[in-house]
Amino acid sequence: MKPLVSAWSTINQETHGITFRIQVSVKELLDTDVLLKLLFHLPVNYPSILPDISVSSDQLTRAQCMDVKDKLLEQAKKHLSEPMVHELVLWIQQHLKYIIRQSAAVYSEKKTLSRGASTEDGIWMLFLHLDHMRAKAKYVKTVEKWASDLRLTGRLMFMGKIILILLQGDRSNIKVQEQ
Repeated sequence: MKPLVSAWSTINQETHGITFRIQVSVKELLDTDVLLKLLFHLPVNYPSILPDISVSSDQLTRAQCMDVKDKLLEQAKKHLSEPMVHELVLWIQQHLKYIIRQSAAVYSEKKTLSRGASTEDGIWMLFLHLDHMRAKAKYVKTVEKWASDLRLTGRLMFMGKIILILLQGDRSNIKVQEQ
């Protein structure tokens, strides 16, 4: 299947290089189409420098998209100092099913290893809504410290007057109050 260039945008080519997106449809394991959105940023010194690559897909998980990106960057290193975008698109069309299969096997293995005393263990996500925040800088620093101490990752979001905290991490590090 031929790749489709869905969007093309340039960013001051002399100083920042060029950015463009390629959408490619790939047959996956169960003969279903996976639509990959590949964003390439080619720096001014391309192809002497690796491009920045971003991968997204509605059919793949975030972890699988990261695996695809990592594999594309590995392939890009093999083509350093020569034009490579077309080669990378062809390569991902041929190898996506293997990357997904490998990613699923690693996930399955991690899931098996992380099973402990309860099936509720593992990665949890917590979404909090704050009523107000008086000393924003101090509060942000405190939330970052707590998240770091508890080995959680997250985001603090300010949307007008709405303040939200999204945390993700190991179930044992997130305490839930039963109601």
